[in-house]
Amino acid sequence: MNTTEFDDIRPYHDEELAEIFEELIADPGFEQAVTGALPEIPWEQKVAGMRSSKTKLEFQKRFMYPLMWKLANNFSDGLTMDHSALKDKSMAYTYISNHRDIILDSGFLSILLIDKGLDTVEIAIGDNLFVYPWIKKLVRVNKSFIVQRALSMRQMLEASGLMSRYIHYTIKEKVQSIWIAQREGRAKDSNDRTQESVLKMLAMGGEGNLIDRLTEINLAPLAISYEYDPCDFLKAQEFQLKRDVEGYKKTTADDLKNMQTGLFGYKGRVHFQVAGLLNDKLQKLDASLPKTELFKQLTAMIDKDIHSNYRMYPGNYVAADLLDGTDTYAANYSKEEKERFELYIQGQLDKIELPNKDIPFLYEKLLVMYANPLKNYLAAKTK
Repeated sequence: MNTTEFDDIRPYHDEELAEIFEELIADPGFEQAVTGALPEIPWEQKVAGMRSSKTKLEFQKRFMYPLMWKLANNFSDGLTMDHSALKDKSMAYTYISNHRDIILDSGFLSILLIDKGLDTVEIAIGDNLFVYPWIKKLVRVNKSFIVQRALSMRQMLEASGLMSRYIHYTIKEKVQSIWIAQREGRAKDSNDRTQESVLKMLAMGGEGNLIDRLTEINLAPLAISYEYDPCDFLKAQEFQLKRDVEGYKKTTADDLKNMQTGLFGYKGRVHFQVAGLLNDKLQKLDASLPKTELFKQLTAMIDKDIHSNYRMYPGNYVAADLLDGTDTYAANYSKEEKERFELYIQGQLDKIELPNKDIPFLYEKLLVMYANPLKNYLAAKTK
């Protein structure tokens, strides 16, 4: 197999790291960012640590691991994972999950895997986030491969094929696990649905029929549950801007603000629940069905696995009751928990800065973000 075709999108090879580290060390923007993130480690010590990291995993364990745990300890009430549904530790998996936070979904997953004695994941990351040249280098050191976004229709098809071949190669040949979001971008209203286009891309590489190709990459749905989403107020604000401003588009500055808010905002409890391997369920599908029908069944299968494995928090139940003006779920929260959630929502509303701030609209959008996971969870549990 010609693996040089992946050179533009793959993470760096370990033997390339020394040169890249020197480029990063010489970049003032990188020095400023790293000094801000880990001020307790002197710059000279960081430089020495980078230079002595011979592999990407060593670099991650030395820098990313303490940084991610620092964020978890400072800005959450605990980070947990249940990985027991995947028994075979020698196997590489494609974790396909709902997407809440631009950086932390995959970052937290990797540190939780390290704590279970497992390898970290390679991460699919959109090139729209490479605001500075050093970010692109850093993510490739940190085991990310690149999803090219702003392309023409024909280029998009070629890029999807390349990425699919890369994912199949990574799972099969490198035996390296991968994390990918179930959709492009985050679900702003937390109504998590798998996009068929993601599965179509995954099925472009590999051998055999559609079912064989997807079985080859060991899909393992993963449900990520944040008690509070620090970016909820930014998402609500975006809903109003899209409603009021024709052709509204987020800027690079908006992306940066989302990344920063996600990293340093309060998250409450955070739980990762691995649903298990899809292969047996895939093999039960009728491969002779029309592709449109197969993709429909596949997205429903992944959605059900993600929805039924959410962890529910008091706020999810409170939000659903406040939206409907009922106390249907009152048994699931105390008076104090309800008050706490209402105070939290008010505080998030107060952060929104818009000239024509539509408070009832924004309030409803915030509640919907917390009620949707519960609605999907209950629907998945009764199916």
